[in-house]
Amino acid sequence: MMTSWLKEQVCLVKRFEPMIRKLRGDRTNFVNLPHVIAMVGLPARGKTYIGRKLTRYLNWIGIKTRVFNVGEYRRQATNATNHLFFRSDNEEGVAVRNKCAMDALEDMCQWLEDEGEVAVYDATNTSIERRKLIHHLVCNRFGFKLFFVESICDDPKIIESNIMEVKIRSPDYKGMNKDKAVDDFMKRISYYQECYEPLCEKEERHLSFMKVFNTGAKVLVHKHEGHIQSRIVYYLMNIHITPRSIYITRHGESEFNIQGRIGGDSGLSERGWMYSRALAKFISEQNILRLRVWTSNLKRTIQTASRIDAPQERWKALDEINAGICEEMTYKEIHDKFTHDFELRDKDKFHYRYPRGESYEDLVARLEPVIMQLERQENVLVISHQAVLRCVLAYFMDEKSEDLPYLKVPLHTVFKLTSVAYGCKVEQFTLPVDAVDTHREKPKVPGTIVNGGLNDFES
Repeated sequence: MMTSWLKEQVCLVKRFEPMIRKLRGDRTNFVNLPHVIAMVGLPARGKTYIGRKLTRYLNWIGIKTRVFNVGEYRRQATNATNHLFFRSDNEEGVAVRNKCAMDALEDMCQWLEDEGEVAVYDATNTSIERRKLIHHLVCNRFGFKLFFVESICDDPKIIESNIMEVKIRSPDYKGMNKDKAVDDFMKRISYYQECYEPLCEKEERHLSFMKVFNTGAKVLVHKHEGHIQSRIVYYLMNIHITPRSIYITRHGESEFNIQGRIGGDSGLSERGWMYSRALAKFISEQNILRLRVWTSNLKRTIQTASRIDAPQERWKALDEINAGICEEMTYKEIHDKFTHDFELRDKDKFHYRYPRGESYEDLVARLEPVIMQLERQENVLVISHQAVLRCVLAYFMDEKSEDLPYLKVPLHTVFKLTSVAYGCKVEQFTLPVDAVDTHREKPKVPGTIVNGGLNDFES
């Protein structure tokens, strides 16, 4: 008699055969192989939180990544949300859930074939048979790389928080009484617990996987392979869910800001010093516990932080983007002297590199250690520069690379970033000190400047 796994394999081979025959050549370059990150774990264990956070990070560093959440496929296929639908002896429910899992796998593999680099398969995947099926399809049939990430949580506070903050607010329980929703979801979890088989180093020794305990308190890594999996392991070792806020602001208005010059190491203007005092007052009024202040090595950020009563650190990685041969020039001077380069930058601002300087793409790479440290810290105030903070905001707000260089980060404004559910809440506080406007919208005609170039710069 065929096991349920063998039956699924037979159906799977037939279903995916047309796609497999269309594979684009022989994938022999290990580094360029598409990757599947398959989540494992009981409901309310932070799988989706980890998967979406990982996706945001990989996209930020330039690896095209997308989440395929089986729960979303289920909600499109059926309106059934009662806990009884998830019982293992509910044949109709099992059939629907299996179909949704296969639909997500099919869409995921097709996307990796067409354009993607990494796909996160967000499902419970709690049985050895299901993981065999995923491995057979992903590795044997398509030749992709596969890495399982299991989220294990036995901390009642984390589980309760996840249920209250995320699960009962999901579309499954829309309009339902909170207590009834919690009771229903706890019963759903119990059905998964009955058949849950954690990843096993002996029975599944051929698999590459990582176990994350209590959202990062401890990790275990088994047979990770290659550069991408190494980056994933390093990142997931650094994230935590400790409640905290990150405050970010640019330095106060500088002398070069007034002159419209980019880069350099000028000091604060008179209004910049006024902002330094206003910022210190604002931060004091927030009563932030165990605050740390990070600045760049440049004079204008250090002066801005000088009145804040908190431990301070200087980060060279937080220095403004290096404009190379264009340092300390106005945009009009750059336009007149390097007209072709000025136009090239407008055409692709994220990838354009100043001669002997940096691009926004370079800046993202330079800031990766800063992001890792921010993920590990409690409350931090980062005082840096326009281009740098665009990159930081883009990470937390999941902005696309092409939009990153045009994010608005005005002077004399504080951004407060707070983690919520699967994303980030952004609050903006404009302090009552005037400053020049240094934002430049993406030009309709590349290579053009406005207002004589006086407010067309990064600093």
